[in-house]
Amino acid sequence: MRHPVARKLSVLAVSAAVVSVGAAAPPSAGQHTTTGKTPVAVGYGGAVASVDADASAAGIEVLEHGGNAVDAAVATAAALGVTEPYSAGIGGGGYFVYYDARSRTVHTIDGRETAPLSADSGLFLENGKPLAFADAVSSGLGVGTPGTPATWQTALDKWGSKRLATVLKPAERLARDGFTVDETFRSQTAANETRFRYFPDTARLFLPGGKLPVVGSTFKNPDLARTYAELGRKGTGLIYRGDLGKDIVRTVNHPPVDPASGWNARPGALTTKDLAAYRAKIQAPTRTTYRGLGVYSIAPSSSGGTTVGEALNILENSDLSKLSRAQYLHRYIEASRIAFADRGRWVGDPAYEDVPTKQLLSQRYADSRACLVKDDAVLTSPLAPGDPRRPARCTTGGRAVPTTYEGEDTTHLTVADKWGNVVAYTLTIEQTGGSGITVPGRGFLLNNELTDFSFAPADPAVHDPNLPGPGKRPRSSISPTIVLDRHDRPVVALGSPGGATIITTVLQTLTGFLDRGLPLVDAIAAPRASQRNAAQTELEPGLWDDTALRGRLEAIGHSFKPNPEIGAATGVQRLPDGRWLAAAEKVRRGGGSAMVVRPTR
Repeated sequence: MRHPVARKLSVLAVSAAVVSVGAAAPPSAGQHTTTGKTPVAVGYGGAVASVDADASAAGIEVLEHGGNAVDAAVATAAALGVTEPYSAGIGGGGYFVYYDARSRTVHTIDGRETAPLSADSGLFLENGKPLAFADAVSSGLGVGTPGTPATWQTALDKWGSKRLATVLKPAERLARDGFTVDETFRSQTAANETRFRYFPDTARLFLPGGKLPVVGSTFKNPDLARTYAELGRKGTGLIYRGDLGKDIVRTVNHPPVDPASGWNARPGALTTKDLAAYRAKIQAPTRTTYRGLGVYSIAPSSSGGTTVGEALNILENSDLSKLSRAQYLHRYIEASRIAFADRGRWVGDPAYEDVPTKQLLSQRYADSRACLVKDDAVLTSPLAPGDPRRPARCTTGGRAVPTTYEGEDTTHLTVADKWGNVVAYTLTIEQTGGSGITVPGRGFLLNNELTDFSFAPADPAVHDPNLPGPGKRPRSSISPTIVLDRHDRPVVALGSPGGATIITTVLQTLTGFLDRGLPLVDAIAAPRASQRNAAQTELEPGLWDDTALRGRLEAIGHSFKPNPEIGAATGVQRLPDGRWLAAAEKVRRGGGSAMVVRPTR
């Protein structure tokens, strides 16, 4: 029998706790504005939270004109393709989680990029050895078939109320008229300046006049404005069966490099058949219960839903609300370590791999792994995985292998509407700046998402479910999550960018909000720790600089290294009085932008 504090909290107790958190959370909220950012807004008629004020305003505009959460999510995403072009755009992919208020059900779209049909497990091998990561990143070889346009069209066809052309209008206008360059945009451009100069079309677009964009200047992208307008008129067939698709294929297979740069941009092998074969997949979400709440997220090909879900199930037996800060962080870190060990062994594209999704999310399996956690000692990484198909208490089921590298960029948006529908949507072109390759005359960067595959097994003796394959989707860590109460009504929805740190960001934010009593905006702002089955746990400055806290954790065996910034979350919360609260980052990535349609009725 479990200890009393380890029993699941009653549904009523959890509901009361969430109401209490929600009641304490809302500060006063002002009118939304496109000239500045505010990290929290409360009101009626719907809400949008993203990293960018212009993008959030695009979603609000659609809500104000009668659009629903799906329409507004696509509008916000398209605008992020203008103002956050190094993180998202129609050259990439992502995962879309939708709550339907009428049926009180959650649905998802897997819009992950795919490898060419000609790809095999040796995609990133050269002369029998794995390519250097840097050589694969800025190449046609790393570009997958884009899934973002198909995701938008699928979501609108299935659950939206507006046409694609309508919801693209705010982004088209933003690209044509321009947006104000901020320090984040300039610094991200500067970080990519060297490789952007490899590609003349990229340099012309993002280094106007051959120089970095100036903070406070207006950045325009007329090519992208024309692309959005044409996409609105002709539909996504323009990409998957039309002229834009041919432009993409030509660019991938013959990357337009400046000969003077000396850069060897390896060609890809994308074809028009790859584009024509692409489908965004409507699939069931992952689901687990936590403190009596339903936690829904994205199923494989992303590892987000299974890994966050497993970690929550491991933590289910701990009353995190009563632990000291050090004890809480210890339990959270160890749960992350264990879940990442299982992720590495078991999760890949389910069309190619036998992924035990149901078993990974079972409480029985989590209990068999949770007993590895000790209050006075730390597990050693890399930790060996367990076997979710045959759970055995406190045992591991294979050889330990390190977690493979995954880039740390992407962007996330969260939307709610006046009818109670909610969207959590994370989209990406992989690392900041994607492949660095702009499609000539089209105004957008191509992804380098295929670099999320393992280039080679970390251990040849251990099966790696994330090797490349024909038409295969690389494993992702994207974790858009929606939490429902016992009546299947929204409590909170959130997500984050950050590569594999997405999983730990979502997990820590959820436990901060649901267990530790933090208002949503403060749970998002809290300093983060990220453990991904590695020898050291990464800490943001707010934790790294707390030498007393760090010392208590190091005393039982933890080892840390600093990370200046982990993730950049956004979320929405349904308050007990029917209002929506939108929340975003206070500082990370220059701060996020939370907006509502009406602060008052």
